[in-house]
Amino acid sequence: MQFVIEFLPLVLFLIAYVTGGIYAALITLMIAMPIGLVLKYWRSGKIDKMYMWSTIFLIVLGIPMLYFRNPAFLYWKPTAFYWALAIAFTVSAFVGQKTLVERFFDLTGELPLHRVTRPEWQQLNFAWIAFFAAMGVANIYVAYNFSEAFWVNFKVFGLLALTVVFMLAQGAWLMTKFKDKDLDKPEEDAN
Repeated sequence: MQFVIEFLPLVLFLIAYVTGGIYAALITLMIAMPIGLVLKYWRSGKIDKMYMWSTIFLIVLGIPMLYFRNPAFLYWKPTAFYWALAIAFTVSAFVGQKTLVERFFDLTGELPLHRVTRPEWQQLNFAWIAFFAAMGVANIYVAYNFSEAFWVNFKVFGLLALTVVFMLAQGAWLMTKFKDKDLDKPEEDAN
């Protein structure tokens, strides 16, 4: 159900774009994302901060897009969001006990995160910073160098696919840390 709540607004955006154009798609997304945020809160009892900020960015940039009838505001929404995330992850490298990436993986509560060293968390955090910065650049490059229809498909499918691949790579790297045999061996008693 979480998956449906997360991605249904994107599906509705794509359907609205195909049937009614960019402005209909924006209005659909501006309605669907706040509903999705409420549903996520209702199901979990917690506010999904990333989803919340994405919704806020959408509304803040969507209103002027509708008012000025200029799709550039929507083109910049993913870029602004990704760059804001890159800044937040950068700040977390210098403020607090844990980086944002460590806090993100700590949400599961089931992973042996203690096996990852502080310098490794910093490297992983930097990888996320670079990823978010690159995603922002990729989005705006596609928005201004390809057709609107191509950008819509890239936004819905391309950015999602890139994120999934990146997350799988992160998970694979973390699994190498969790499967380290030496860390699973109990310490031998000294006689």
